[in-house]
Amino acid sequence: MKTKHFCMTGVVLFLVSYLFFSGLIPNLSDSIDFAHWFNLIGACFLLSFNDAFPKTKINKVASVLTTLGVIAHIGLCTIDFIMSSYGNNEIAKEALSHQITISPLIFYPFIAVGPSLLFLGLALHAFTFIKTETVKSLMVILGSIAVGISFFVFRNGIWMFLSCVVFLLGLTLLIFNQEKEKY
Repeated sequence: MKTKHFCMTGVVLFLVSYLFFSGLIPNLSDSIDFAHWFNLIGACFLLSFNDAFPKTKINKVASVLTTLGVIAHIGLCTIDFIMSSYGNNEIAKEALSHQITISPLIFYPFIAVGPSLLFLGLALHAFTFIKTETVKSLMVILGSIAVGISFFVFRNGIWMFLSCVVFLLGLTLLIFNQEKEKY
């Protein structure tokens, strides 16, 4: 498989996870957390974007941020898998949530800041094309900001999904542009 195929696999799986998160696709099972499985695997495949773009100084920083963001997504999904294992036990879920909130070594890297690094890293990758592929780069950059705002401020799943569509569409267009320039 080519790097582009790994990137596209990540885009599709990540997008499907946001369909679940938004509620546009209901969870198919009580025993399997499909949203977080798609998110976890999709985020891991999104690491391929680190290899897809040129190796400039900015892209090296972007690669580190993207990698840290994927690690944070793995931690976040693990926490959410544990949370979903409690089923309908809201008291246990609240106790775990409270413990995570008061533990800065878990809360900041895996909940509050860490997962955003994936979006920041990929947006920084896109920023390197701002002069040559302005619209596509802005789709990624503004889409990543909109995902954060829709999640942290508005808490609106539909807006989060639509923001993610713009973000991932911009990445897809950039990766296909990169592929054309190789030939």
